[in-house]
Amino acid sequence: MSIEQPSLATKVTHVEITDEQSGQRLDNFLIARLKGVPKSHIYRIVRKGEVRVNKGRVDVKYRLAEGDMVRVPPVRVAERSEESYVAHGLKDALERGILFEDDGFMVINKPAGFAVHGGSGVSSGVIEGLRLIRPQAHFLELVHRLDKDTSGCLIIAKKRSALRALHEQFRDDRVEKTYLALLSGQWAKKQQIIDAPLLKNISQGGERMVVISKAGKAAETLFKRIKLFKSATLVEASPKTGRTHQIRVHAASMGHPIIGDDRYGFDEANKIFRNKGYKRMFLHAKTLRLQHPASQTMLFISAPLPTQLEDLLTHEEPI
Repeated sequence: MSIEQPSLATKVTHVEITDEQSGQRLDNFLIARLKGVPKSHIYRIVRKGEVRVNKGRVDVKYRLAEGDMVRVPPVRVAERSEESYVAHGLKDALERGILFEDDGFMVINKPAGFAVHGGSGVSSGVIEGLRLIRPQAHFLELVHRLDKDTSGCLIIAKKRSALRALHEQFRDDRVEKTYLALLSGQWAKKQQIIDAPLLKNISQGGERMVVISKAGKAAETLFKRIKLFKSATLVEASPKTGRTHQIRVHAASMGHPIIGDDRYGFDEANKIFRNKGYKRMFLHAKTLRLQHPASQTMLFISAPLPTQLEDLLTHEEPI
């Protein structure tokens, strides 16, 4: 059980934005600075004008520039033990899961079951956990995102310059990613390109969904069959674009959704695998190929498949 210590009131502070902090959204800057303060409260003090930039009111989406002076008001900050922030198992997974690291960025093997960041009912995520186990780090920001139940390669920038360069590569679709996914049923094809635009935040029964729609954004995924099983197919999925839930929706559009996908999958197939003791979605970000933001050399990084997924494949009956 986490123990929350008596809260302390901070004083008014004025922070001058450095080059490393420039380009960051105001809300993200405050969330990182005011650790332990609820996101809703941070949005409230910005809305009320208690936070000022260059003595003026700004929106939470305002992007800070070098030389900006940010007024941070007194805020009651709850001091908690490290354990109250880092969910059980996440700390060890983060410390063991570093696949690559240098002065500019790191790549970790994200564990399944943890959001990449806190919010929407999640008290803390991967980025908050990293900031807590590395309190000396002045800058740690997500370069991209993975779904909560997806494991594998996740990039975190340690410098603003690295974040900008890596964001540019992602925007230009120059980062090559491959995923391993276990699909429901036997997929007859050896490979297929799904080129179908995706529209997100469509409410179906109160749940936010991503759907294939001409009104959506372009999305393309290459699927390659790796191995056939009696009731499933292991595939490699290579998204050429990076849309929300892209692989999940494209797989479902083929009639073979990902095993364990509670949103787009088959209930009966998921139930069969849950009865085997398997409780997560089989989607793993296996490899990344990208240009180093400083040296410009090409990097290839691979994340080993989690033991639970390896065990599942071992016990599935092959064709």
